[in-house]
Amino acid sequence: MERLTEAQKELYEWLAEYIRQYQHSPSIRQMMQAMNLKSPAPIQSRLEHLRNKGYIEWSEGKARTIRVLQALKQGVPILGTIAAGGLIEPFTEAVENIDIAHLSLPPQAYALRVTGDSMIEDSIVEGDLVFLRPVLEPDLLKNGTIVAARVDSIGTTLKRFYRSGDRITLKPANPKYNPIEVNATQVQVQGSLVAIWRNYN
Repeated sequence: MERLTEAQKELYEWLAEYIRQYQHSPSIRQMMQAMNLKSPAPIQSRLEHLRNKGYIEWSEGKARTIRVLQALKQGVPILGTIAAGGLIEPFTEAVENIDIAHLSLPPQAYALRVTGDSMIEDSIVEGDLVFLRPVLEPDLLKNGTIVAARVDSIGTTLKRFYRSGDRITLKPANPKYNPIEVNATQVQVQGSLVAIWRNYN
């Protein structure tokens, strides 16, 4: 099938998740709000491209009749590993996909495999998969949220997030590890936790 542009892919993934959750398609206005657009024209253009490329279809002249025809990808991308202890870099390209059909995950969710034991008191252990959603507005993040955060000159880690003024504290859930305390400008929050998957086999 013909590849999608980033804008088309973003709308398609949001559409597919919306229809999966609500069992009907959204309005043009809802799509505009979700894509942060003030005009319906870009939405209508993207919908036409998605239809022409075989990803969706709809009944002419009838509202809310969009149907998803193609799954863009099977499962959630696993982008590498994240440290719950030391610090390591996650990948940006999927190294594998996991199909968790029964989990209700937000659009653009991704997974990282945990290594280390700094979050054991939050029941996150080595080998777990943590599912994260991108954080679009880090300034609105609630204190205590478990996040994947990149710290300048250190790396990326899984910790609880706390902000006080212009300082960020990333707290482990294991008393043998010290919190990371840095200036807010040194931290990039890459995702917030939405689910944990553990395989007991």
